[in-house]
Parts: sequence; C-alpha cells; structure tokens
Amino acid sequence: MRLRGFTLIELMIVITIIAIISAIAIPNLLESKKSANETAVISSLRTISASQEIYCSRFGTYATLDLMSAEGFVDEMLGIGAKHGYTFNVPTADDIQWVCTAVPNVPGQTGHRGFRVDNSGVIRFTSDGTSPTSTSPALDE
Repeated sequence: MRLRGFTLIELMIVITIIAIISAIAIPNLLESKKSANETAVISSLRTISASQEIYCSRFGTYATLDLMSAEGFVDEMLGIGAKHGYTFNVPTADDIQWVCTAVPNVPGQTGHRGFRVDNSGVIRFTSDGTSPTSTSPALDE
C-alpha cells in the first residue's frame, strides 16, 4: 500500500490561507493591545489621583511619584514612571497642586493618546500622544 502525502499545491494553498488570516488578525491584536494599554493608564492615573489626596491628608503636601512609591501609595513601576508602555511624570508637587502626565513611549505603537490628571481629578487627553495641557479635552467617563 502506497502512502500519499500532501502535494506542493496543497501546501501552498494552506500557507496562503494562513497568511491571509494573519494579515487580518495581527493588526486587530495590535490595536487591542494599544487600547488595553490606554485603559490601564487611565486606571493608573485614577490611582495616582486618589493616592495624592491620601498622601496630602497624611503629610500636608502632595508628592512626586518616587515619594509616593517609597511610602507605598503606588507600586514600584509607577514610582519609576514606566508602566503599560507609557511614561508617567509628576514633575513638581507642593502643598497646593500637582500634575501627572502619561505619554506613550512610542506614540502609535504603545498607545495613541497622551493623558494628564491634576489635583482637580479630571483626566484630560490628546489624540496624538503628546502631553496634554489643562485646556485639553476631558476624558468622557
């Protein structure tokens, strides 16, 4: 009895089908990852905002990310300013106000939007991944 394998044509058809499916699926997966990063960043900004208020009620002043991390208010990754493909920054904080920005490490690849939150608790964004200002549109919640 002679065993028959796949012909070259059959293998080429299977490879073509796999390539077509990959061409459709991979971009969708990458967009899903960017969307997940942005959702996680928004959650982290809410955590930072709540932690700032708790920190201020305890110590009488707002804090930078490294200080909040050292006191256990945020995790170490936020404390060093890198999480979810974004760079977080609290450049200054005093007893009156604070601002935290989060911008994608690679705009368009790790996320599309840049985010900002301050002592008002309102999260603002830009669509191009740059750092938002106090007049940027507020995030619809």
